[in-house]
Amino acid sequence: MERSTIVRVHDGLHARPATRFVKLAKGFESDIELIKADKSVSAKSSVKLMLLGVKENETVTVRASGADEIEAIEALIGYLEDPHAGTAEEERAEKASAEPAPVQPEAFSTNSDTTATGKLRGVAASEGFAIGPAFGFFPAEIKHENRLLAADEIPAEAGRLTQAFATVQHRMDMSLTATDLAESDRGIIAALKDIACDDELTQAAEALVKEGMDAVSAVIGATSRIAADFASMDDPYLNARADDVNAVGRQICLALLGQDDANLEAIPNGAILIADDIGAWDLARAPLKRIAGVICGHGGATSHVAIIARAHGIPAVLGLGHSVQELQQVKSVALDGNNGDVFPDPDQKTVDRFHAKIGVAETERQALKAYKDIVPRRADGTIIEIAANLGSLEEIEAAQEAGAMGVGLFRTELLFMRHIHLPSEDLQTETYATLAKAFAPHPVIVRTLDIGGDKPISGIDFPDEENPFLGWRGIRMCLDRPDVFKPQLRALLRATVHGNIKVMLPMVSDLGEVRATRSLIDECAAELKAEGRDYANFDLGVMVETPAAVMIAPMLAKEVAFFSIGTNDLTQYIMAADRLNPTVAKLNDVTHPAVMAAIELTAKAGVEAGIMVGMCGEAAGRADLIPAFVNMGLTELSMSPASIQRAKKCVWELGQVGNQKGE
Repeated sequence: MERSTIVRVHDGLHARPATRFVKLAKGFESDIELIKADKSVSAKSSVKLMLLGVKENETVTVRASGADEIEAIEALIGYLEDPHAGTAEEERAEKASAEPAPVQPEAFSTNSDTTATGKLRGVAASEGFAIGPAFGFFPAEIKHENRLLAADEIPAEAGRLTQAFATVQHRMDMSLTATDLAESDRGIIAALKDIACDDELTQAAEALVKEGMDAVSAVIGATSRIAADFASMDDPYLNARADDVNAVGRQICLALLGQDDANLEAIPNGAILIADDIGAWDLARAPLKRIAGVICGHGGATSHVAIIARAHGIPAVLGLGHSVQELQQVKSVALDGNNGDVFPDPDQKTVDRFHAKIGVAETERQALKAYKDIVPRRADGTIIEIAANLGSLEEIEAAQEAGAMGVGLFRTELLFMRHIHLPSEDLQTETYATLAKAFAPHPVIVRTLDIGGDKPISGIDFPDEENPFLGWRGIRMCLDRPDVFKPQLRALLRATVHGNIKVMLPMVSDLGEVRATRSLIDECAAELKAEGRDYANFDLGVMVETPAAVMIAPMLAKEVAFFSIGTNDLTQYIMAADRLNPTVAKLNDVTHPAVMAAIELTAKAGVEAGIMVGMCGEAAGRADLIPAFVNMGLTELSMSPASIQRAKKCVWELGQVGNQKGE
C-alpha cells in the first residue's frame, strides 16, 4: 500500500532528518520506499534519502509492503507531516559547520599554480599566516586486492566485512565519548558514523563480496560509487560529503587489513601538516594545538578539514592537487591562508617576512584585548556602539569574544543560501531568536533577504540579467515575492519577543518600498495575533546604499527608525564602478569626495530627524576613517569581529582627546 503527503519536516529529509526517518523505518519489517516524482529509494538508507533531495513542502509517496505495512505508513507519514519532527536545533548543528565564513577567501583551481619562485597556490580555506617544520602525512594508498573468491570462501569473507564495519563504528563511538572533543568536531565524527552505519554502503559492499569479490576491493568499489554520486551534486554541502565517504571507506579497509592509519600523535609543536588527502576523522582526533597550519592536495572551503581548521584558528590552504606531492621531501614550509599561497623551503627573506607578519598580528591582538569590554563614548558622553557584522550563528562566539556591542548587520541570505530550499518560518524564528538572546540587551539589526541574480538561491527563479547589481534584488525581489518575504517578517516578529531585534531593508530607493513593507508587517502581525502566537514589534530601518536613498534621505528619515550606511554597494553605485571588477578597482574608493559627501548627507538627514545613523560596510572598521564618521554624527559602527577591538580603541582615544580639549 502507499500514501502521499506534503513534507513538513524542517529542512526536508536532509542530513539528520534523513537519519531519523531511516531509524523509524528500520523499526518495521515491511519493505518501505520513498518516492519523489518518478524516482524511488529505500526508506532504510539515509545515504539514498539524502541523494533523493527531498525538500520541505514537496509531495512524496511512502510505499510499504509487508505484515506491518499499515503501521509503517501511518508512522512515517506522521513523521513527514509533523512540522516539529525535525528540530531546527539539530538541523543547525548538522549543517552549521558546513559553510565557510561569509567573507570568502579567494578560491582557485584545485590544480595549483606554481610560480617561477617555487610558490604554490591552492584554495585559501582558513585565514592566517604560518611557518614551521613540515610534517608529511602520506599514508600508503589502499589498493584493490582483486582476489576472486571461491564459493566456499565467500561466507568467511562476508563475516570479515561485517566485523570491519562493526570495528569502525565502535571506534567512532569511543571517540564520541571523549570529554575533550570540541562540539564542532563531535558533530563531524557523528556524521561520519552515520555513513559507516548506512545500509547503502554496507549492503553495496556485501553484495560485491557475495558476487566473489574480496572485501577490500568491495569496500573500495562501494565507497567510490557513492562518493561519485555525492561529488556530482551541485549543492556544496552534499558535494563535500564525497570526501567523507572515501574517508570512511579507508577506515573500513584498514580494519579489514588489521592496520591502523598513520598516526598524527607524533606531530611536533608548531609543525605544518601536509597531506594529499586527510580525513576529517583523522584531523578531528589529532593534537590540534600543536598544528600551526594545514596544507592538503584535496578539499575546499566547505570540506570538513577546512571547517575544523577554521574552528580551531589554524591557517589552511587546500586543493593543491598533484602539486602537494612536491612537498613530501621539504623540511619547512610557509603558508598564507588569506590568499592560498604556499612557500616550500622558504628563503630567508620569505622567512623573515612571515615571522614579521605573525609577530605583528600577535602583538596587536594581545594589545587590543584591553579594549574588549570598553564602552567607547564621544567627548559629550554619547555612546558609540561598535557592533559585529555576522552571517551565521556560528560566528556569535567570535563576536562576543571580541566585545561586540550587538550586531549591526546580520546577513540573512546565508541562511537561505546554505539550504537546498527555502528555510521555513520556524527555522528562521529560531535562528533570529538565538541571535537576539546571545546579545541581549544589545540591539541586533537583521537585514531582510538581500539576494539577486548575482547570488541566486534555490526556490526562487531569477531572470538572466545583464547587470544583476542593478536588477531584481533586495527589497525589490522581496516585495514581488510575498510568499518568500512574509515568512521572514513573521519570523522576525516572533523572534523579537526574545530580544532587541531591529530590521533593515536592503536596496531601498523609493519611499513606496518602505510603506509597502510596513503594510506587510502589519498584515503579518494581524495573522500572528489571530493564530494566538507571541510576537513583538520591531524598529524598521533602511540600508542606505543607493544614490536614490541618499538624495531622499530627509524624507526616508521621517519614515524609519534608523539608517545603516552600506559603504560597499554605495561606493560602487556612486562611482559607477563594479566592485568586483579589478580593472576599475582604483575607482572603488570610499574616501573619494563624492562617496564621503554621500555619507555626510545621509548622516545629516538622520541626525536632524533624530534617528540613529550607523554604518555596516567595510569602511566602518577603518581606523583612519572612524574619526570622520563620528564627527558626522554616526553613533553605530558595525564590522567584522576581527576589527572590533581596534575600532573601540580608536573611538575611546577620540573621546579622550575631546575631553582634554574640553569639547
